[in-house]
Amino acid sequence: MDRNSILGIIIIAGILIVWGITNKPDENQLEEAKRKRDSLELVQQQQLEQELASQSQQRQADTITATEDVTNPEQLKNQLGEFAHAGAGEEDFYTLENDLLKLIISTKGGRPYSVELKKYKTYDSLPLILFSGDSVKFGLNFYLQNKTISTNNLFYTPQVEKKVTRVETEARSIAMRLNAGEGQYIEYQYTLEPNSYMVNFNIVMAGMDQIGTRNPHAIDLEWEIFAPQQEKGTKNENYYTTLYYKPYQEDVDFFNARSNKEIQREDITTQVEWVAFKDQFFSSVLIANNTFSNALLQYTNLPNSTKYLKNFRAEIGLPISRSMKEEIPMRFYFGPNKYSLLKKKYSDLQLHDLVTVGRSIIKWINQFVIIKLFDFLNKYFHNYGIIILLMTIIIKIALFPLTYKSFLSQAKMRVLKPQIDEINSKIPKEKAMERQQATMALYKKVGVSPMGGCLPMLLQMPILFAMFRFFPSSIELRQQSFLWATDLSTYDSIFEWQRNIPILSNIYGNHISLFTILMTVSTLLTMKFNDQSGMSNQQMPGMKNMMYIMPVMFMFILNNFSAGLTYYYFLANIITFGQNMLFKQFIDEDEILKKMNSKKAKPVKKSKFQARLEEMSKQRGYKPSKR
Repeated sequence: MDRNSILGIIIIAGILIVWGITNKPDENQLEEAKRKRDSLELVQQQQLEQELASQSQQRQADTITATEDVTNPEQLKNQLGEFAHAGAGEEDFYTLENDLLKLIISTKGGRPYSVELKKYKTYDSLPLILFSGDSVKFGLNFYLQNKTISTNNLFYTPQVEKKVTRVETEARSIAMRLNAGEGQYIEYQYTLEPNSYMVNFNIVMAGMDQIGTRNPHAIDLEWEIFAPQQEKGTKNENYYTTLYYKPYQEDVDFFNARSNKEIQREDITTQVEWVAFKDQFFSSVLIANNTFSNALLQYTNLPNSTKYLKNFRAEIGLPISRSMKEEIPMRFYFGPNKYSLLKKKYSDLQLHDLVTVGRSIIKWINQFVIIKLFDFLNKYFHNYGIIILLMTIIIKIALFPLTYKSFLSQAKMRVLKPQIDEINSKIPKEKAMERQQATMALYKKVGVSPMGGCLPMLLQMPILFAMFRFFPSSIELRQQSFLWATDLSTYDSIFEWQRNIPILSNIYGNHISLFTILMTVSTLLTMKFNDQSGMSNQQMPGMKNMMYIMPVMFMFILNNFSAGLTYYYFLANIITFGQNMLFKQFIDEDEILKKMNSKKAKPVKKSKFQARLEEMSKQRGYKPSKR
């Protein structure tokens, strides 16, 4: 790409930015637009809640349950049998609370009604709620006396007096019981330990050995929540909000959050260890102390205009022995996707795999190099901008030999360029194969590999990809500021506009991230400097142009990504540029040319492989050329 092409790209970008600035609405227009947007979101929220209620009713079309309007004892008896007394009541709330989380439990369904993580806030400084409200569904589904029962809509009786139970120095418990007659009941037992994100959850069933289930050895537990937006910029958060699960004695698996499918569903007929409803930095996980029998999992993408990102739903088979009294032990994890915490406390469950760090070699680099280095620096420094700077310097020092080898190879190609030009002038373009053979013969004589500059750079690519996974998943960067970036876990906007610009707003967004711009400019400058390496670009003009187009493409892609990521890429470019300038001062190209010319005068030594081939040919009567 020549200077005019680069100038053209800069001019186009400038025109788009100026257009956005000149068409920026005034304060009154912004206020009016905000009022209309808020009204629209309220209407859409109401429509979403109505749709939720409609879907819930549809799923329960074949399930006879009580409603608040049904007060006739005879009707309740006909519909619910032994659970008739639980068909009507007044919803009340009880709380388990420690220094980390606040769990509110409803008497309706005995279910977890909402969970607040007390150490965290949303992007707009509101309490961080993992889920909340009547949209939460959590209950057992079974048959009893030819009646279909869904416990989610029945009223449980609390087995405690206090409505708020706060953990100070010892565990506290709340039990919710659903009575079904003399010695018959279903009880949910919640226990919260001090300073813990884990909630012990047991289901005790007494006198329930005659209930009917689809699987004679399991009872269905249905769990459904709507995942709210917690971070600035739903596009990036949506990439990491999905459903995870752990099949028995297998690796953790998950649904592809970037799929265009509105609904994804997975019917797992084998045993499952846990199911997680995960957003970018926080998760709600239901964990079996042993295993679940099976699971039907589903997640639905929701419109971007709502305050919810995804709808998660799971139908989980809980193993039962059909004894007169049995206990099904489980646990909830309501907490952050913090790799060091999950790895230290719950490595046996592999909950640390909830943190998206890539796969295969990328995952290995993140787990054993990047995360360990980050945690080490975090012990001594508390400014994450400084930590990222130190990480970049340490990584670039570790990669210094590869960088040097790459630059040296480029220097060799640069001093060979006049000889390559001479070959091209002697051999016409029509004889492209002959040109290529002559060029490769020259490389062989002087001991230079045309790929010598590329291979060291390719070996560094896994580090770049590992960083691409590491920064957007690091909860440590969440809401941490540095320079103009107020939150290193999301984009660093220095200018925003409300008006939608066709194509640009969909791809680039309605904001400008300064670290992304700096990353792009520094990449182009570094590439322009390296373009003087003489790497036979005239033989691969398409590849050369593509190398210049790629940074511009990444500018559009990364504009909505973590500022920590683009800040790291910018620092890496600046350090690489400085290293190249240093190499240029200390590498004597005249001396390199002299050494290569001396090699050129010597006969080319045949490799052992080539010698064996010629020996085999002689044995078969073939006389090789004396050239």
